[in-house]
Amino acid sequence: MRYHRGSKALGIEASDYARVERVDPKTNQVTVRTDDNRTISYDPRRLEGVTLYREVERAFAEGDRVQMTAPDRQRGVPNRELGTIVRTEANGRMEIRWDAGRTSSFEPGGRRHLDYGYAVTSHSSQGPTAGRVLVQVEAERACEKLVNQRFAYVAVSRGQSDARIFTDDKVKLARVLDRDVSHRSALERTPGQVSRQGTDRQIS
Repeated sequence: MRYHRGSKALGIEASDYARVERVDPKTNQVTVRTDDNRTISYDPRRLEGVTLYREVERAFAEGDRVQMTAPDRQRGVPNRELGTIVRTEANGRMEIRWDAGRTSSFEPGGRRHLDYGYAVTSHSSQGPTAGRVLVQVEAERACEKLVNQRFAYVAVSRGQSDARIFTDDKVKLARVLDRDVSHRSALERTPGQVSRQGTDRQIS
């Protein structure tokens, strides 16, 4: 767990980390152990600004594409910044050149929010562009809040020359992508008016 705001009452500072030790559904209490080995129990409904993570192992090598999954203010690296590992050392230290042009060094214990950058979510891809974009969507898991017209526009419009969508059900996905979740006034759309533009778009 990462605490973005912290809590004076619980003795938790902003940017502190902790691991969940146990949960008690009857009393709605969660018990965590902080990095400095303190045990704290509290009602999670009374504490905001908390992000949960699942710890996994990653094997990195020179040339790997990577991305940050949380902002790193110490190094000035924003969330979802993409980069390439340019050097690794025997002690685990690595050097990354970010796409924005700067370079950062990471010690073995300072890479909590570093992940592979070969694929990114549609949400985090807003802004960057690429020559070719491949979008993978499972129709059965395409709930309204995640997959809709807005998602389709963001995902497909990242490609400068080619964008392809891969799915397990083309018919169902077409219906899902037709969902419009934008807020509009009565003057924003004329009935029957449709506009299309862009490059090669293909659903496989």
